Amino acid sequence: MTKNELARMIDHTVLKADTKEEKIEEICKEALEYNFASVCINPCNIEFAAKFLKGSEVKVCTVIGFPLGSNTTATKAFETKDAIEKGALEVDMVINIGKLKDKDYDYVKKDIEAVVKEAKGKALTKVIIETCLLTDEEKIMACKLSKEAGADFVKTSTGFSTGGATVSDIKIMREAVGGKLGVKASGGVRTYEDSVAIINAGATRIGASASIDIINKAK
Repeated sequence: MTKNELARMIDHTVLKADTKEEKIEEICKEALEYNFASVCINPCNIEFAAKFLKGSEVKVCTVIGFPLGSNTTATKAFETKDAIEKGALEVDMVINIGKLKDKDYDYVKKDIEAVVKEAKGKALTKVIIETCLLTDEEKIMACKLSKEAGADFVKTSTGFSTGGATVSDIKIMREAVGGKLGVKASGGVRTYEDSVAIINAGATRIGASASIDIINKAK
């Protein structure tokens, strides 16, 4: 895998609450220089990033129902519509984790479907299942519900909970969704070695803030 091939699998990410506009400009410049797949940013920064990246291959990715997933379905749907209107081409939504643990699978599926419906034909939908809070059985169910709801990707983590992506979780998720859906590893992927291990386990996208270090250490 070349450096550029690896870069095209990375969402260059900054989602901290204290992120200033100058940081958004910085990661957009870096994304253009390294040709990352996207910049993953909070919704309030979409318009700035979309304007900055206009005409490039780098997409604007944002987050929905972030980071807890406990917003109402209607709120998530509106967030998605608003984000796309402002220039987002990828949306990473958080499932309702409590409802999944309650085994209210109909609710979880409809929650995802509402976001997928708003994004269909306009933006990719990635579903964050927050693996660190789930049993293996719950991870499998979350992936199956995401697939049934029509999502494009399943994603491990927000990076704001108790843990991030692991090789074992990526393997579980890849097996659960099969070969057609993307699998995004996010949270704790900080080195080139981490990236290789995650990709070999079945990941097709990586969310990282250490993107440049990862690429610079690629063979």
